[in-house]
Amino acid sequence: MQDSEILSEFRASGALLEGHFLLSSGRHSAHYLQCARVLMDPMRATRLASALAASFPRELRQQIQKVVSPAMGGVIIGHEMGRALGVEAMFVERPTGTFELRRGFALAPGERVLLVEDVVTTGLSSREAIRAVEEAGGQVVAAAALVDRSAGSGDLGVPFHPLISLNFPTYAPEEVPADLALTPAIKPGSRAA
Repeated sequence: MQDSEILSEFRASGALLEGHFLLSSGRHSAHYLQCARVLMDPMRATRLASALAASFPRELRQQIQKVVSPAMGGVIIGHEMGRALGVEAMFVERPTGTFELRRGFALAPGERVLLVEDVVTTGLSSREAIRAVEEAGGQVVAAAALVDRSAGSGDLGVPFHPLISLNFPTYAPEEVPADLALTPAIKPGSRAA
């Protein structure tokens, strides 16, 4: 799938938003990707996950034994990646502020895991989820995301495979351009800053 086709999927679903947004990282942006919207169409979610899985080197696809994603944003794409790769998918969640496997999910010692996110901006939640997988006995062999917004700065400590990289500018609160600051910031994501 070409970048233009991927962006068409986001635009067609209303997932690519413009305005003034406060991202979960605490940074501000004039653009926001609401991946939940692009994933609410099961056929679209399947197409995107299949394209992402097809972009992996064959050796990586052969290593993956489980897919793990962070709740909430990664649940749907994680499930679809499990389907695309023919492996089970599960998720980590934060019932007390720290990611952990629950609901009877478990990993065998050394089980090779692909961590899947919808969007990576700073990599913070991915690194936290990787730590939870390791604490549960798994070995994260790679991470993947529909969208990399990190501009190359989101070092996850494992090979990272995004479907597309979008580098819309983001700003620290004190760096917000005057024209953007005129519009009140809205927080469209699911996580408190």
